[in-house]
Amino acid sequence: MQREREREREREREREREREREREREKEREKESEREREREIDRESEREREREREGERERERERERERERERERERERERERERERERDRERERERERERERERERERERDR
Repeated sequence: MQREREREREREREREREREREREREKEREKESEREREREIDRESEREREREREGERERERERERERERERERERERERERERERERDRERERERERERERERERERERDR
């Protein structure tokens, strides 16, 4: 009888140790789940930062394209000003030739 009670107490202690081990395993699983949630939050944050960086790179590329378009417009305006100056010089040369012809006619008349 005594031994039976002793064995029963021993089985009860063993069941209690097993329950304790199970509680420990459950706490460990919960900690691991929490760590995994944290890692997922970190990964999502990194993906968000990468999207932000990519957005900024795209905005910078667009600003650069706009600066290039503006430089091209400026080059075109400069070419147009140069063409205008060339037309002015040509008109001036034509006026000068006309004045020269006029002087030539004057000299012819004077002779």
